[in-house]
Amino acid sequence: MKPSPGSIYKVKVKTRSSRPGVEVLGPGELLVRVRAVPERGQANKEVCELLAAYFGRPRQLVSIISGIASSTKLVLIADEPSASPRNSGGKR
Repeated sequence: MKPSPGSIYKVKVKTRSSRPGVEVLGPGELLVRVRAVPERGQANKEVCELLAAYFGRPRQLVSIISGIASSTKLVLIADEPSASPRNSGGKR
C-alpha cells in the first residue's frame, strides 16, 4: 500500500505482541502489532517506526495526530517534513 501525500490512517494497536507487524484491515484502516507495552510512549514510538518502515518513509514523516493514550489512533503519513505535526508519538 502506497500512501498519498498527507494520508491519514485509522490505526488499531495491539501491544505486547509476539509478532510485530502491519496488517491492512480495509481502506484507510490498519492493524499494527507491537512488542512494546503501552507505557511512557513506548508503544506509540514502535507504532511510528513500524509504519515508517511499512510505507518506506523516514520516521519523521509519521505522526500520531489523535489517540495518543488510546489503542485506536489517527496517524498521518506526511509527504514532506514540513507537513508533519510536532507530535510524533512520544510521551506528552
